[in-house]
Amino acid sequence: MEKGMTDQLLTTPLHALHVEEGAKMVPFAGYDMPVQYPLGVKKEHLHCRNAAGLFDVSHMGQLRLHGADAAKMMEALVPVDIIDLPAGKQRYAFFTNEQGGIMDDLMVTNMGDHLFVVVNAACKDQDIAHLKANLLPGVEMEIIEDRALIALQGPHAVDVLGAMNPAVCDMVFMDARVVGLLGAECIVSRSGYTGEDGFEISVPADKAEEIARALTASAEVEWIGLGARDSLRLECGLCLYGHDLDTTTTPVEASLLWGISKIRRTDGERAGGFPGADIILEQIVTKDVSRKRVGLIGLGKAPIREGAKLFDAADNEIGIVTSGTAGPNAGKPVAMGYISKELAVIGTELFAEVRGKKLPMQVEKMPFVPQRYFRG
Repeated sequence: MEKGMTDQLLTTPLHALHVEEGAKMVPFAGYDMPVQYPLGVKKEHLHCRNAAGLFDVSHMGQLRLHGADAAKMMEALVPVDIIDLPAGKQRYAFFTNEQGGIMDDLMVTNMGDHLFVVVNAACKDQDIAHLKANLLPGVEMEIIEDRALIALQGPHAVDVLGAMNPAVCDMVFMDARVVGLLGAECIVSRSGYTGEDGFEISVPADKAEEIARALTASAEVEWIGLGARDSLRLECGLCLYGHDLDTTTTPVEASLLWGISKIRRTDGERAGGFPGADIILEQIVTKDVSRKRVGLIGLGKAPIREGAKLFDAADNEIGIVTSGTAGPNAGKPVAMGYISKELAVIGTELFAEVRGKKLPMQVEKMPFVPQRYFRG
């Protein structure tokens, strides 16, 4: 192989369209991805909250697990109820390791005759290897290479997609079904990563551009890049793997107790049985962790970025910021990070070190702006 070929960036089926639309492209998880369009990050963010935005998330990994024991197999790898997941429903899950750390977070959908799984781009190869190593007899994994993934998000998303096929209109949050769009068989879930109502749509790669052009032809819809995707998810308190979550962080430290199904907890019918279960279940009962993920607001105007060290009033270092942004809708700088458990109380004042200055922050409840998922 020629020198430099190994680090060549991959492209999504919509790459040429992004370039045509004037996107600023950047390397992200091995792909050449749009970070922003001519509209700019702040206006893209606000447009998604007020109308609808279209995101290319085709860099994510799409997989299918076939076989009668697919749910049993997946349940052995996550602290989530997969066996009882109804057909046509999606659930948030995370792979854990033997130390109770989070290897990746993912979405699992019961499509009736198989599980449809979407994993993070940066963890794709690792997750595929992890699943392969844990395949049960009779379970087959299909790595989907011929589909793009787009997300239509915002309060007007249902009107725009509903005009293309009204079958999406009666879906509620975390519903998933096969829907025809412009003659293409698409997997549509009513979910997303912005805190807004909206849809994630797996489309055949050869129809992706046609469907994307049809959606953005609506006056309601603007293209949204990775920059605004990050600020939108952070305002709604959603974690980004590799920043707010990693292999050294347990779900209890990450304040993700809601993501651990009751049936898999200590008193549940199918307690444990996933990697690191002993550690995680004990932490749930004893609350014995040294740090917790919290929401933080800046009391000044300057955004506090990832990596800023956090200090208490006595100048003791007590944590670190893992995500931070200006918070266009929140109207103030917002961040999340990990701090000593005893300080993880709403209203606690602390200080972030930014370029040698200590800027005041306060522990705040998340989400910073209301989540507006459609629950029917």
